[in-house]
Amino acid sequence: MDFLRPDTVAEALALKAERPEAVPIAGGTDVMVELNFDRRRPAALLDLTRIAELREWSAGDGVVRVGAGVPYARIITELGDRLPGLAMAARTVGSPQIRNRGTVGGNLGAASPAGDAHPVLLAAGASVEVASTRGRRLVPATDFYLGVKRTALAPDELITAVHVPETGAPQQFSKVGTRNAMVIAVCSFAIALHPAQGRVGAAVGSAAPTPRRAADAEAFLAGELADGDRWASPRPLPDPVVRRFGELVASAASPIDDVRGSAAYRRHALSVLARRALGWAWRDYTGEVG
Repeated sequence: MDFLRPDTVAEALALKAERPEAVPIAGGTDVMVELNFDRRRPAALLDLTRIAELREWSAGDGVVRVGAGVPYARIITELGDRLPGLAMAARTVGSPQIRNRGTVGGNLGAASPAGDAHPVLLAAGASVEVASTRGRRLVPATDFYLGVKRTALAPDELITAVHVPETGAPQQFSKVGTRNAMVIAVCSFAIALHPAQGRVGAAVGSAAPTPRRAADAEAFLAGELADGDRWASPRPLPDPVVRRFGELVASAASPIDDVRGSAAYRRHALSVLARRALGWAWRDYTGEVG
């Protein structure tokens, strides 16, 4: 197995163009597990840890650009106020050691349906920045996930960053696991309020072949908030609205039975997570505006 170690993004893209079979590795929290269990044996690893540009983040024009190599620990400490949903998801990832190594770029590249960052990025309306020697492009998160561990990346492309809108509005993330920490999600849910646009983002994880938005739930809640003029004059949401939102979130899932939980349990848990997360987010919004 060849071990390729570029120092710049340009060098990495040139190597990826020359060796499209090379597997990118940064934190290694997914790739090393697969290697250790002999699930894959790539001809080459493309080590991205020397590239400083991938470990940077910047903000401007209402968007935060998070380099693909920024670890979860820094998202928590440096971006918690700008990207609260992503920071919440980052806090639930593995142990402190894993959060020091693991990155959102790696989470996107692995494209596991259970990845903790995915629902947050979908709800926030994020875009994935990918690059090759042919140039760079932004892929909306809604178009990035194509199947179980399959993405819209071309063989010669690398994930260089993720662009996340900075709304200043409440966001929430919640997941259920077989225990409280260091566990893969049985199911997860994220919600992001977008009052300036009069819309709601909601997405589920670990409950379908890919993470996905709960589009019907989003449209239902946005309609209820608009009809009641609740964006401008926030007040408690009626219980039937909250319950219907939870039902629609659960109906967006197409889960399976596996060792972590049954499909029926996942649907039930998602409805509960959605109701709770909506309650927390709306309470925060009411406190900000009221």
